[in-house]
Amino acid sequence: MINKTLKIFVMAACVISLTLISGCGYKVGSIMHPQVKSIAVAPVINDTISYNLAAVMRNRLTEAIMRDGSLKVKNLREADCILYARIVEINYVETTPATYDNQVTYRPAEWRVWMKVEFSVIIPGKKEPLIKKRTIEASTLFQIQADLFVNRNRANRQVCWKASRLVTQMITEGW
Repeated sequence: MINKTLKIFVMAACVISLTLISGCGYKVGSIMHPQVKSIAVAPVINDTISYNLAAVMRNRLTEAIMRDGSLKVKNLREADCILYARIVEINYVETTPATYDNQVTYRPAEWRVWMKVEFSVIIPGKKEPLIKKRTIEASTLFQIQADLFVNRNRANRQVCWKASRLVTQMITEGW
């Protein structure tokens, strides 16, 4: 008898908790502007001296938007809005020193690459931008194994990926 009463009590508690959870107002899915369904990524402007950064950033932005799934990526003529981005600054800073030969030969063991990106989203034909100019910053660490330039290039791709995820988040959730 007690066992049966306990089962009924547990079942009732489960039903009540499921009812309360389902009515709490959480939403699953995109919270993007309801009238914007697609976006185009304009060619990125690179104001730094870092090689090939504009192409890498545009590819990473496109990939991040597609992975998010809130918007479809289309070409510049067919999209509901256009993302304009500009790489303002990129810096390489030593984070961990390493010395060899009793302080005679010096080589950093780890570097930080830091990037600053400005972006805005414009609906073609509208006077006011959908998202006014905003600035984001991203950084990542890298080490030098054999070739500084190869590892710096990989770090550039990684920091572009981090920056593009932040831009995508600000576009899709910035309402």
